[in-house]
Amino acid sequence: MAAQKDQQNDAEAEGLSATTLLPKLIPSGAGREWLGGRRATIRSWGAFVDQQRFSRPRNVGELCQRLVRNVEYYQSNYVFVFLGLILYCVVTSPMLLVALAVFFGACYILYLRTLQSKLLLFGREVSPAHQYALAGGISFPFFWLAGAGSAVFWVLGATLVVIGSHAAFHQIEAVDREELQMEPV
Repeated sequence: MAAQKDQQNDAEAEGLSATTLLPKLIPSGAGREWLGGRRATIRSWGAFVDQQRFSRPRNVGELCQRLVRNVEYYQSNYVFVFLGLILYCVVTSPMLLVALAVFFGACYILYLRTLQSKLLLFGREVSPAHQYALAGGISFPFFWLAGAGSAVFWVLGATLVVIGSHAAFHQIEAVDREELQMEPV
């Protein structure tokens, strides 16, 4: 914990902190704080992918113990693996890129429109939530044609396979051995 604070203080001294490295599109609030917390608790990628630390579990009890402990220990790393798989899926699907561009373009147009004046429809003011729902409704056919549903299930399946296999075969970090150990059955 002290080492993380030292690294954070060194980075802040150089003018680089976790908050300045976060994308500017993420509004300050819960999302930015959550992502900053994930970045602050990320484990070493070298230890995460060290091939010497992979082995087959001896029994089901050790498998379960590895799954639980590795998911707890490498939680932030797994979040970034998930985000990387999402990015890979979006970048490799041109139609999904078009659908996302239509959706974010419609949201941006609505945002610019609300800066000028309130949006009125049939004499009633339309709330921002309804405006973004309209943008989603406009872009829904594009998402459907792009196969966004299958992309979502591909990302979920690939995430479960990658994270599940890593957590099952990566040896447990020797952090604190004072906890109760599971005995083989």
